[in-house]
Amino acid sequence: MSATESTYQTCLSDLTSTNTSSSSPTTEALLQCISNSFDAAHTNTNASIDAFFLLYASTLIFFMQTGFAMVCAGCVRLKNVQNTLLKNVLDACAVSLGFYSLGYAFAFGTNNNNNNNSDKTTTFIGNGNYFLIGVEDDSFWLFQFVFCATSGTIVAGALAERCQMTAYLAYSLFLSSFVYPVVVHAIWSDYGFLSPRNSNPLWGSGMIDFAGSCVVHVTGGATALIASKVLGPRTGRFHDAHGNLLENPKEMPGHSLALQCLGTLILWFGWYGFNCGSIITLTIDDHYKVISHTAINLTLSGATGCIMTLIASTIAAERSTGETSYYLPYALNGCLSGLVAITAGCSIVEHWASIVIGLTSGALYLVFSKLLLKWKIDDAVDAIPVHLINGIWGTICVGLFAAPDLMSNVYNSSADHPGWFYSWGMGSADARLLACQLVGILFVIAWVLCTMFPFFWLLHYFGYLRADALEEYIGLDVAYRGGIFEAKDNEEDEETKKKMDEYIKEYEHRRAEKASFIQMHDNRGLFSRSPIQGSSLHNDSLHGNSYHGRKVLTQNSLDASKKSQASLEDSQRSRARGEMGEDNAIVKTVDVENWAENIRENVAH
Repeated sequence: MSATESTYQTCLSDLTSTNTSSSSPTTEALLQCISNSFDAAHTNTNASIDAFFLLYASTLIFFMQTGFAMVCAGCVRLKNVQNTLLKNVLDACAVSLGFYSLGYAFAFGTNNNNNNNSDKTTTFIGNGNYFLIGVEDDSFWLFQFVFCATSGTIVAGALAERCQMTAYLAYSLFLSSFVYPVVVHAIWSDYGFLSPRNSNPLWGSGMIDFAGSCVVHVTGGATALIASKVLGPRTGRFHDAHGNLLENPKEMPGHSLALQCLGTLILWFGWYGFNCGSIITLTIDDHYKVISHTAINLTLSGATGCIMTLIASTIAAERSTGETSYYLPYALNGCLSGLVAITAGCSIVEHWASIVIGLTSGALYLVFSKLLLKWKIDDAVDAIPVHLINGIWGTICVGLFAAPDLMSNVYNSSADHPGWFYSWGMGSADARLLACQLVGILFVIAWVLCTMFPFFWLLHYFGYLRADALEEYIGLDVAYRGGIFEAKDNEEDEETKKKMDEYIKEYEHRRAEKASFIQMHDNRGLFSRSPIQGSSLHNDSLHGNSYHGRKVLTQNSLDASKKSQASLEDSQRSRARGEMGEDNAIVKTVDVENWAENIRENVAH
């Protein structure tokens, strides 16, 4: 029996059973029943298509985590690869828990059923649907989760090679459960004060960020900038072994351009899900046309960003050295810059505008990449110029290039307030949309600054942020991952390899002595917590990053431990003189007040 015949028989049976008279159902009633059945089937089919579309886009976006991991792994030195990859894996894990428990509720919570009201009262934060209780469309949660994970993983590269794992996990949870959701609610929720879908949008326009140049990339980039400033640069990046400022920053190239290139291409691939999926529904009106338009703009902007950066860097290198050289990392980051910049307006700008956005984003990346070095901000993967600067620029470009007809297709609005260039061309010079974009940027930066700066400062104050100086030198893979000694294979000369062997041996000996010291005094209750960062008591400062003495021993036990500490100091001093020579010993004593200073004076990168 065909579907049509089955529907007919079902309607006939239902109408007959409900008909109180002995007469047959009327033709009109039968046709109405069949029509309603087909409408219900059509609605269910559309819902299934939309759910599959979101799930497919979500998988593409989640695959971007692989791209970020490859980029970060390629940009760091070999001795930190495993630690960097683990951070990227844990980002997805931590964000999933944070966004599941609180993040989604704060971003899209029902606000005590206010979301069912037609007036759409503006709220600062969502309230409801904690732990997804009452959420009917799980595919939408998955889609929003991968966006949140993307924002979180942007920070990983900026903190590479010097950040503790504890700090990374803590910030991932805090960002995904509170900081990022408030930004999402303000801009993407129907009840956010910046949302263009608000019943009373800001200045009659609202802020437009179609796929997250501001929501995702400015949030992640601003967090990366704050964390980099609080954490400080990698040892030896801007200062020599004695703390003197270097004339030029020391180059610390990553170990694999192949991984960087692979990661960039994976990111570009996943970005089609990132931007095209932001239409949310595939079955409404001409949304299939919007998706196609979005994909073309994404392609053009990424391509022109790459070409612009490559050409500009090649010309600059030729003028300074007289030789033509093509620098792959600049080209890769230029491509990412173009993708970031077009994300906000990919569905509402014309193709020519996407080319302009891509070209300008490549130039901005080059300028701010150099400025970061001048400002002594260490960013191993250039996440700040790529995501923060071009996220800001892409958001501004919406206020300049948003086309009125495309705006009406996407936002079902009258497009009374298009991009400034279109308004100026029509003689009105209406800059309301541009003003809303600027307000949105300022809000996001201010919110991230007010929340993430105190958070990182507290981690820094209590000594949970930066890795130990010796651990940083020998590599976090050796220090935290159980001793991967291939880190030394990337060094070029035999003298440096020998030095690395000595430092690793020194590190192992120090850990063994510390473990013995802890075991010896554990029965006395001397330790209030596990020791950290190679110090039996607390850490001192390194390049201005003071840990403010996070103590491991209780105050009452300090006197009891002095004799044992003195014995350890004598043993360490003798071993340093005998094995490495007094002048070259990396740690001449385990005096906890001076060990970091000794490392800084005797270890030159």
